[in-house]
Amino acid sequence: MAIRKLLALSRRPLLLSGRSASTAAALASHDAAELSTSPASPPVMHYDRLVQAVRSKIRSLDDPDPRFLRYASPHPALADHTSILAAPETRVTTLSNGLRIATESTLAARTATVGVWIDAGSRFETEDTNGTAHFLEHMIFKGTESRTVRQLEEEIENMGGHLNAYTTREQTTYYANVLDKDVPKALEILADILQNSRFDEKQIERERNVILREMEEVEGQTEEVIFDHLHATAFQHTSLGRTILGPAQNIKTITKEHLRKYISSHYTSPRMVISAAGAVKHDDIVEQVKKLFMKLSDNPTTTTQLIETEPAIFTGSEVRIIDDDIPLAKFAVAFSGASWTDPDSIALMVMQSMLGSWNKNAHGGKHAGSELTQRIAINDIAESMMAFNTNYKDTGLFGVYAVAKPDCLDDLAYAIMGEISKLSYRVSEADVTRARNQLKSSVQLHMDGTSPVAEDIGRQLLTYGRRIPVTELFARIDAVDANTVKRVANRFIFDQDVALAAMGPIQGLPDYNWFRRHTYLLRY
Repeated sequence: MAIRKLLALSRRPLLLSGRSASTAAALASHDAAELSTSPASPPVMHYDRLVQAVRSKIRSLDDPDPRFLRYASPHPALADHTSILAAPETRVTTLSNGLRIATESTLAARTATVGVWIDAGSRFETEDTNGTAHFLEHMIFKGTESRTVRQLEEEIENMGGHLNAYTTREQTTYYANVLDKDVPKALEILADILQNSRFDEKQIERERNVILREMEEVEGQTEEVIFDHLHATAFQHTSLGRTILGPAQNIKTITKEHLRKYISSHYTSPRMVISAAGAVKHDDIVEQVKKLFMKLSDNPTTTTQLIETEPAIFTGSEVRIIDDDIPLAKFAVAFSGASWTDPDSIALMVMQSMLGSWNKNAHGGKHAGSELTQRIAINDIAESMMAFNTNYKDTGLFGVYAVAKPDCLDDLAYAIMGEISKLSYRVSEADVTRARNQLKSSVQLHMDGTSPVAEDIGRQLLTYGRRIPVTELFARIDAVDANTVKRVANRFIFDQDVALAAMGPIQGLPDYNWFRRHTYLLRY
């Protein structure tokens, strides 16, 4: 009986100085914690608070808001492109003088594009003649021995056609879009302007002012200026670093003799491709070209031989133009890329798709497949961003161009370099598959029309020596996997020099050494 009474008393709540048992337990645990710890920790210093703030910012960039990432792009799947690979055959004929004729016939088409693609551009000029290729592009439409300017323009407009031209650093193109029945006439006009242009002195003087005004317009396009400066600093002291338009002093001094000499030395049949796409017949084009293009020089000097005498050497460097009158800061950071024929050029194209592009005006981006786009869109640290991959005969440029507010440059640079460097370490197969699908789709979408097809034929014959079938191109794209991306990134990105061009209120943009340090990651 005494034992039962003692047990009953033990089950009653124990009161200590008017406190409940739970309060007592809490005090006991607090006392035990104080006894088990070391002496009181020192107060948090100002520097420690700064470190914590920086770490918090880094975590917010590395781990974006999960509310958005929860609905990010779904896991991509390999796409079957069998139905769109039945492309028409590209037929190529090489004449005895080295002139190549390439066509792609589309029976259902009622229009056609025919043009001349020339392996010549601003890269093959000297410092004194820089700008001649572009000047010649203007002068080629200013009349021939048999046609005045007015006759030439009326002839093109009366047939409802469009005659156009453009000059790049390595190629010059003249092409016409016409109806199927006007293809022979368009080809005859192209042959006339390329072989029989008069280069009247009055027209030359008039075009000087036109090109100088064009230069002023280009200088107002910040993106064009940024990429010109990027080439100038990346390939400094080489011909690839010069602009296409050339300096104003050269434009004022180019003469008729300069133009004729440039044509005789660069507009040669081995360096030219006649390309046609749409409602054309290959045999008819070949027969007409044999009759029309008889005055071309057959100088065997190739662009490869010219490049060997003055190769483009990449130099890690930067150019910064501080201009507080511009509201937004714009910059491009680039690595030395691959040439057209480099085996890794396709992998760089996939990597460009992985980085992606984004514009604030287009909305979206928070659910994009590109992690760089997600970081920029979620944290609102840029106005626009674009990854680029430019190929040349012996080199290239791979990087990112971005536009941002001045107070966002630090975070934006951190995000860009972090995602670029991550390609050397951590790449998922899902991201690569998504990028491959996007690249293949963009290739197909770009080929919508006779002009892009004719351009693709002409460019590939000048760069590869042949037209790469879509089936082969897709097979090479599908061969790129996560391991390939990491290998190529370690070749072109990991611990490699960068070229940087920036303009605007860029005081907040990190310095060159910061960008160079962020080409690799320190992992412990």
